[in-house]
Amino acid sequence: MRAASMFDHCSFTHQFKLNYEATKNVAIGHIVRSGDISAGGHLWRIDCYPRWVKEKNKGEYLSIFLSHRSKSKDAKAIFEVFVMDRDGAPSSSYRSRLVHVFPPNASRGWLLFVQRSVLKSLYLMEDGSFIVMCGVKVVPDNALDDAPPSDIGRHLGVLLDSTEGSDVSFVVDSEEFPAHRAVLAARSPVFKAQLLGSMTDAKMRSITLHDIAPATFKLMLRFMYTDAFPTDDVLAGDSPTPTEKLQDLLAAADRYALDRLKLLCASKLRGNISADTVASTLACAEMYSCPELKKGCIDFFADEKNFKNAVLTDGFAQLVLKFPSILAELRVKVRV
Repeated sequence: MRAASMFDHCSFTHQFKLNYEATKNVAIGHIVRSGDISAGGHLWRIDCYPRWVKEKNKGEYLSIFLSHRSKSKDAKAIFEVFVMDRDGAPSSSYRSRLVHVFPPNASRGWLLFVQRSVLKSLYLMEDGSFIVMCGVKVVPDNALDDAPPSDIGRHLGVLLDSTEGSDVSFVVDSEEFPAHRAVLAARSPVFKAQLLGSMTDAKMRSITLHDIAPATFKLMLRFMYTDAFPTDDVLAGDSPTPTEKLQDLLAAADRYALDRLKLLCASKLRGNISADTVASTLACAEMYSCPELKKGCIDFFADEKNFKNAVLTDGFAQLVLKFPSILAELRVKVRV
């Protein structure tokens, strides 16, 4: 069993990562605790009970509570808990939120938060574990002085995950992605013309897309709803590589005129240039008009050692075949 916390002066998040089979062997009522965490001038602790039976024949549940550990005065806090899906997204089905004034040494939460049978059937990851995320926000005495940060991205992310109110779906290589016309039209002028204009697609409930991979479309759709760039964990993997995923995502951003996503992809690619990736990254920069990314690649080639390693890759041969004019630009920097 593993737990992790992140916090600032008035809020914190805490993650419980529990192995399902291991929790089968602990006693009913066994507690996994976060330890005391300071936030908003008070001490807090989150208690998780991996196995809890309220009554016979009702099955086992996971229970979770927030405890106010300070002994001085009451504190108002917002407590939110949700299970993480297998793909790393918050579950829309098993999440709860409460706002409560906690007296000293008081606890509040959910005795029957989620059935263990549900965790086993829907939320176990490949390593046999499941993740429960907790967030706590301590409300100051004068809440007007400390407005919470914008959470529109989180709310739209929940909307995307739940598919509630979706009025269009995209089929990408037989995989279906429900979405909302208004959200896509607000984010992309290309989607606005396609979904709200005079094109045939404006009247269609299902639209088939070509020349884009499902994984790429999923990442782009998530960004359009949340404005959050994919994390390194999401991009990790051997096939396709993180660089290939970023190149595909940049191409999709260019296709749908998502300028901020395109710039973020270009910046990330520039920071990950290597002898193995520079040629394909330069081809991507040339194809999709990314001058700063192109400059970064050419500057990388300017180092003689980098050039000698990169020129031996298959990517360099493909680059020269596809963009022969690139050689002329390289000659300015490198003695080719």
